[in-house]
Amino acid sequence: MQSKRVPTLLAIIIALLFLLLILLGVATMLGTSVNDFTDQIPAYRTRFFSQLNTFAIWISEYGITIDTNKLISYVDPDAALQLVGRTFKGFSNVLSQSFFILLTTIFIILEASSFPVKLKAILGENASMDNFNAFVANIKNYMALKTMTSFATGLIITLLLLMIGVEYALLWGLLAFLLNFIPTIGSIIAAIPAIILALVQIDLSWIDVVLTIISYVSVNITIGSIIEPRFLGKELGLSALVVFLSLIFWGWVLGPVGMLLSVPLTMTLKIALSANTNTRWLAIILGPEKPLKK
Repeated sequence: MQSKRVPTLLAIIIALLFLLLILLGVATMLGTSVNDFTDQIPAYRTRFFSQLNTFAIWISEYGITIDTNKLISYVDPDAALQLVGRTFKGFSNVLSQSFFILLTTIFIILEASSFPVKLKAILGENASMDNFNAFVANIKNYMALKTMTSFATGLIITLLLLMIGVEYALLWGLLAFLLNFIPTIGSIIAAIPAIILALVQIDLSWIDVVLTIISYVSVNITIGSIIEPRFLGKELGLSALVVFLSLIFWGWVLGPVGMLLSVPLTMTLKIALSANTNTRWLAIILGPEKPLKK
């Protein structure tokens, strides 16, 4: 907005109002949907075991015997559904601190314009700011494009689930949006609770369950394997090992919200390392098999 000659104070107010609307909207949706979903988990669990027994009886007609009690000991949908509930509740707790988020954002915005000046004072008047400018540009590019592709993922998943008739479609769309920031692993985690719910939902058939699986697979292949690599580029990727380790580390430090932020935080570190020739080798180690272009 400042580049369009909007006064600084007015630009800050507009940005904060926009952020506040987003926080209130997401918090309202989470507050109602998550509580309702959590209350329904025992009913979904009972329905799942009923479906499992029905499947065991059906497959026994073809001479295949399944010990449902042993299978239940290994397959418990309650764990996956409870994990989703805890993740959303953790995110809701963050949103409940909206005042502190807005206050922090105000100070960040106020300091943003003066930070390059401070950095130049530290490095000296004749120091080149090319590395810093490249770092900022790459971070903006990555976060903007990743947010747009994640939003597209969440929106498409929501629309497809609404068409199929899966309950809490908005909730699963939000989960797909958030977990799309975690490459590969995130899309799989986001699909599990929605597929389980489609499986236990009384008014859905097996065809609807298959359609739910196809929806997730097709959206994630199209966006994650075709669109994102084309616009983000291989140089902004992370190795599978680094993604996994960052999930563990940031999840341990910040809890469920840390898992959502793990890849963006690690990507920030990687871009910062790649912006300097002395630390570029560390960025290559964090990246995929193909090395960064020199």
